[in-house]
Amino acid sequence: MTPELIAALTAISATIVYVLLCWVLPFGRCRACSSKGTRHTLLLRRVTFCRRCKGSGLRLRIGRRIYNTVHHAREQADAAARAKTPETTR
Repeated sequence: MTPELIAALTAISATIVYVLLCWVLPFGRCRACSSKGTRHTLLLRRVTFCRRCKGSGLRLRIGRRIYNTVHHAREQADAAARAKTPETTR
């Protein structure tokens, strides 16, 4: 096997694993609060809810966010196409 083929197969397998991960586990750990759901403010060191995950400790993965955007855009395009075509009557 050539090094280019090995690199290509590695990239393809990593992509497939990430797609499966986004499908099975769409939520990952929040990096801002280390999956705790709370953060300390800079001033007075007060404990508040994390703004990024809204206190859940989880965030939607980037791959899943991309999938959701494409899926909703396709649904809207299909709905617009159905609205344009007249229904045939028998």
